[in-house]
Order: sequence, then structure tokens, then C-alpha cells
Amino acid sequence: MNTPYLLPAMLALAVGTYALRWTGPALRHRLRLSPRMIHLLDTGALILLAALVATATLPTGSGDLGIALPAGVGVGGVLAWRRAPLLVTVIAAAATTALLRLAGVH
Repeated sequence: MNTPYLLPAMLALAVGTYALRWTGPALRHRLRLSPRMIHLLDTGALILLAALVATATLPTGSGDLGIALPAGVGVGGVLAWRRAPLLVTVIAAAATTALLRLAGVH
């Protein structure tokens, strides 16, 4: 890696990230979205979350999927659907996977 360009690249990324985060609150009252656009953005966020769950759950390469990991994701999905607090959802999903693996169910 070319080290003279590392610091300027990091600074550019930091400034760009800050600018993107700043534009949301800055434009909140200036930009009006139609109800259809709001619905599309909500749907897009849901699809992105589902894709993230799928890529984290499904095995890559020749790995064996087993039942413990999908069971944990299922428990987390049900709790999220029931609008449980995020911390409870994450802990329950991780505990389900861990307990199944501890019991010898992979």
C-alpha cells in the first residue's frame, strides 16, 4: 500500500462520512417526500435487512449449515416481528444458537 496517500484518503473518507450524516438532519424540514417514496424507502430498508440476515445465516463455500444458526436467526426474527427490544432479541438469538450447539445440535 502506498503510505503517502493513506492519511489523505482517511481524511477524505472521514469528511465524506460526516457530510452524509449531517445532510439528514440539515435537510429534514426542507425536503418533502411523497407517501409513495416513503413507502419505497421503508420497503428498501426491509429488503436490505433481509439480505443482511440471509448472507449472515447461509453458509459460504462448502460449510455445513446445520440447524442451530437458522434456529437462532428464526428466534431473533420472531422477536423482532413481535417488536421485542433489540437487546432482548439479540441475546435470545445468540442464546438459542449457543444452547443448541452446546446440546450437540449443529
